[in-house]
Amino acid sequence: MSKLFSAIKIRDLEIKNRLWVSPMCMYSCENQVGVVGDWHLVHLGARAICGAGLVMSEATGINPEGRISPWCPGIWNSEQVEAWSRITKFISASGSVPAIQLAHAGRKGSTFRAWSGSGSVPLDQGGWETYSASAKTFEGYQAPRELELSELSVLIADFKAAARNALDAGFEVIEIHAAHGYLLHQFLSPLSNERTDEYGGSLENRARLLLEVVRAVREEIGNTPLLVRFSATDYIPGGWDQEQTNQVAAWAFEAGADLFDISSGGLVAGAKIPTGPGYQVPLSESVHQASSAPTSAVGQITDAAQAEAVLQSGDVEVVMMGRQLLRDPYFPLRAAHELGDEVSWPVQYERGKWPTA
Repeated sequence: MSKLFSAIKIRDLEIKNRLWVSPMCMYSCENQVGVVGDWHLVHLGARAICGAGLVMSEATGINPEGRISPWCPGIWNSEQVEAWSRITKFISASGSVPAIQLAHAGRKGSTFRAWSGSGSVPLDQGGWETYSASAKTFEGYQAPRELELSELSVLIADFKAAARNALDAGFEVIEIHAAHGYLLHQFLSPLSNERTDEYGGSLENRARLLLEVVRAVREEIGNTPLLVRFSATDYIPGGWDQEQTNQVAAWAFEAGADLFDISSGGLVAGAKIPTGPGYQVPLSESVHQASSAPTSAVGQITDAAQAEAVLQSGDVEVVMMGRQLLRDPYFPLRAAHELGDEVSWPVQYERGKWPTA
């Protein structure tokens, strides 16, 4: 069997393969109160029945201000938990593992989705005041206020409560979003964090909030697998970079994280990102080599042979796909066929299996 379709065990949870669905924002909570609905059931459910080992939900707000847009989901109340439960039950029944990305957008929150407008949503149209590590604006968005020191303990408690709600909703894996220029990344990077207290300045100080969140969530979820998503670099001189990512990942591993989901960019507009097939794989490999922690790779991984080669390198344990699974939800079934692996199909679809010879 290929490595792509071999099982992986994280703590006590066995996941049937290493081809996972990356978190992808859908901006489709039309109710604008963070409650997921039919769109999310069909979107995530389709990727579950198509054979992905793990299906990760999109960035989900730990509180109302944590959402990227008014159309993004949340998990801070019982109505949201109940709505998510319907989806996690379907994913589990389909043989995949339901996972959730807990997130706070910080200064990149309260924005329009692409097809409804641009920039920040005004307060009188459902927007909200944003906040960040420092009062530094993301280009094209409203200016955030700097978080008070006393507010940080509340944020940590919100992450912890959201993790409990996620377990109550049936999620089996939790991911903390510390990438793509959102709040925890805003604390990590010296480009967005100009604080002079114990949460700013040195790397240890800038990493403090993330590590406190990791410890709090680990305490709440017991033996449930815990992932952290990093942007390995800002692609800007003097910003967050691979070396800092590697060190903070090692600290987070000691604090209770189990696997690191490595992406890049997102903190500042206009950064020159050298994209290409598998362009972020070396970032993931570097984190593993420096921390000894398992990692996942993302970024323009689009075919079965390429995904298998990434895993065979030995420095990446999981491949996560986004856009490829938007184009082809059934990619895992096709990939297994191309790699010569026999995998289970939904019984309703078995008559469509590719011939073995």
